[in-house]
Amino acid sequence: MKFTKMHGLGNDYVYVDCFAQSLEGVDLPELARRVSRPHFGIGSDGLILIMRSEVANFRMRVFNNDGSEAKNCGNGLRCVSKYVYDHGLTDQTSFTVETLGGIVTPVVELGDDGKVNRVTIDMGEPRFDREAIPMTGEPRSRVVGEPITVDGRTFALTAVSMGNPHAVLMLDEVKDEDVLHFGPLIEWHEWFPERANVEFIQVLNRREILFRVWERGSGVTLACGTGACAAAVAAILSGKTERKVTVHLLGGDLEIEWRESDNHVYMTGPAAEVFSGVYLEELPYATAP
Repeated sequence: MKFTKMHGLGNDYVYVDCFAQSLEGVDLPELARRVSRPHFGIGSDGLILIMRSEVANFRMRVFNNDGSEAKNCGNGLRCVSKYVYDHGLTDQTSFTVETLGGIVTPVVELGDDGKVNRVTIDMGEPRFDREAIPMTGEPRSRVVGEPITVDGRTFALTAVSMGNPHAVLMLDEVKDEDVLHFGPLIEWHEWFPERANVEFIQVLNRREILFRVWERGSGVTLACGTGACAAAVAAILSGKTERKVTVHLLGGDLEIEWRESDNHVYMTGPAAEVFSGVYLEELPYATAP
């Protein structure tokens, strides 16, 4: 299997160009687990497939390193956008990408070498109803600054869907030990039947947010694009920031804007290609039930 290793602010995935090769019949969750292993595989936060779509220019499928399939991935979208342009799958600087969370529209920015160095993606409208997250409780009610008590500690939680579920916790100070301890507890909390990505954020000023994340299916990662969007939305809802902010992630910065004009969230940030290669281990084919 030919692959390309790419990352968005250190959120790294193994990318497979399914225009050039077929993975039909392959057990994709098991493949994701194998390639993600840092010492026995390629090493990554997961596996992303770049595919043909019947409803958009391209389709992206995302598998976390535990084999679960994600509905969306902001950093992955930027990398897919860079790949399809730099590798000649499109000559357009704006196109559409189908995800399980909906269709999004990236716009690529080119460097002096003619290759993509930054991508702005229209991530669509944030959703807040419990049924959209999804969360238990009254389907059309919203969770904004609602108390949640986990292992004896109470947090103010805002729930946002950016095509995937996010639980945003606003803190006076973000500590690594809190991310490691409370992240998995909230990911698997009974409020979230499909689990949740958990963001720990600290508002530094009206234009900057400090951000850490526990990603559903991957654990601590250096960056999460949809999580940064959800964090910005939560901070804006609280009245603590402007509608355009810089989110400081472990892997670098993202610019997030929640525009009043169309209610859409726009994410701007870099994408990088690291290396390409051939994965030689026998592919795990799915067996008939």
